[in-house]
Amino acid sequence: MRGSRPKKRVAALGSAGALVTATLIAGAVAAPTANASAGSGHGQDREARGAAIAAARAAKAGIDWQDCPADWNLVKPIQCGYVAVPLDYAKPYGKQIKLAVDRIGNTGTKAERQGALVYNPGGPGGSGLRFPTRVTNKNAVWANAAKAYDFVGFDPRGVGKSTPISCVDPQEFVKAPKADPVPDSEADKLAQRKLAREYAEGCQERSGAMLPHMTTPNTARDLDVIRAALGEKKLNFLGVSYGTYLGAVYGTLFPGHVRRMVVDSVVNPSRDKIWYQANLDQDVAFEGRWKDWQDWVAANDATYHLGTTRAAVQAKWLELRATAKKNPLGGVVGPAELISFFQSAPYYDSAWAPTASVFSKYVAGDTQALVDAAAPDLSDTAGNASSENGNAVYTAVECADAKWPTSWRKWDRDNTRLHKDHPFMTWANAWMNLPCATWPAKQQTPVDVKTGKGLPGVLIVQSERDAATPYEGAVELHKRFKGSRLITEKDAGSHGVTGLVNPCINPRVDSYLLTGKLDGADVTCAPHATPKP
Repeated sequence: MRGSRPKKRVAALGSAGALVTATLIAGAVAAPTANASAGSGHGQDREARGAAIAAARAAKAGIDWQDCPADWNLVKPIQCGYVAVPLDYAKPYGKQIKLAVDRIGNTGTKAERQGALVYNPGGPGGSGLRFPTRVTNKNAVWANAAKAYDFVGFDPRGVGKSTPISCVDPQEFVKAPKADPVPDSEADKLAQRKLAREYAEGCQERSGAMLPHMTTPNTARDLDVIRAALGEKKLNFLGVSYGTYLGAVYGTLFPGHVRRMVVDSVVNPSRDKIWYQANLDQDVAFEGRWKDWQDWVAANDATYHLGTTRAAVQAKWLELRATAKKNPLGGVVGPAELISFFQSAPYYDSAWAPTASVFSKYVAGDTQALVDAAAPDLSDTAGNASSENGNAVYTAVECADAKWPTSWRKWDRDNTRLHKDHPFMTWANAWMNLPCATWPAKQQTPVDVKTGKGLPGVLIVQSERDAATPYEGAVELHKRFKGSRLITEKDAGSHGVTGLVNPCINPRVDSYLLTGKLDGADVTCAPHATPKP
């Protein structure tokens, strides 16, 4: 499952067919920094040297900023450009790929400016290019930081406007209905396994040359080259969801290059978790947050009429699922499409009311609202290409970052066991990740995330009941990054905390970005406002 772009539902579909949305994670290779010796072995040393060569080259070249291309939908004064990076850092003079970057200048005075703040929204596979629109859209939560910083976004390697990868024809990718992710028989499982294997083969056919290099450590090296191209001595970084893992790996490989780092909704960086176990942990957390949403729907029965208890709301969900399985709604919305639509509620509190409203209309007899919300739009070719690309990058990075189990018996046993008590997401998530079991490219060993020489205090922000990145991930990174501070949003579970209005959290993020100061101890904050029906 992926964890990514707050407040926007991104239908990304599992190879095996569960349409699965906005998503989470991605992994790493052990490697040393350009200024430290985290590596153990020639490969890593060569990559560290390659990263230093590429950064020096980028510092000289800079970025040729221009008005953004019209079809990028980024209005002036946002500017766009490209940074060239090696496909393989062990061969810095070999094939180069391009990374799309954009920026908006700080809104304050020259004297107030503190450099660039670079953003990654997650995924893997999420685009960061919308980040400067927080300034053009006058986002109040970010107004103070915008005075001091240029807001810089980028598309990571493989993504969107950078050199993109693909695994399947985008229109085929979004076609619906997909098979129900929850198998009724061994034949269902065999069919899903075949789809996963075919998806992995499609990635090799369409993007094979890039697959071995689609790793989190390479994206971290890319980030350092972008830093250099921006003319920045040190990096200011904001990472959400998978972006926290990118930040953790960057901080490990380049500890002396970090100035300020905020990580929000944290992927567990333990090598034991990347990525197979992280996805299983996610299934458990999703079930918990799904129940939180059902409790809220039940408490607002006067608005939604879906039942006054969690059990009643769940019964309505199971009834909807069974109906759509028998006869897909509108011919296109079956259980896989329903999961993709409904899963935005456990992800983001901002989706609680809209999801409940569509569900309520369906139960009252309006099927069309649910079809419109959950069915793919085959006429949206740009959106479908973006969904397919996002899923391709998600898969490529997670599969390349770590060695995955190849035994189907293990996958079957683990997911069958989990599904018993955590049925909402388990099988959909399993099929989405199963291509990694037959991945055609080299799989690395994740970086051992730890504190290196020169790493400053990092600010970690996490809600207690996050579904996509369970709370333990923040605790684990906090242990590994000495001098870090953890802000916990208690009794809350929205994914992506720093974008929400919370008077306990927002000023602390501002204070850290503007002064570098952290609280003397970890902080627990009350939750942001509960969604209104």
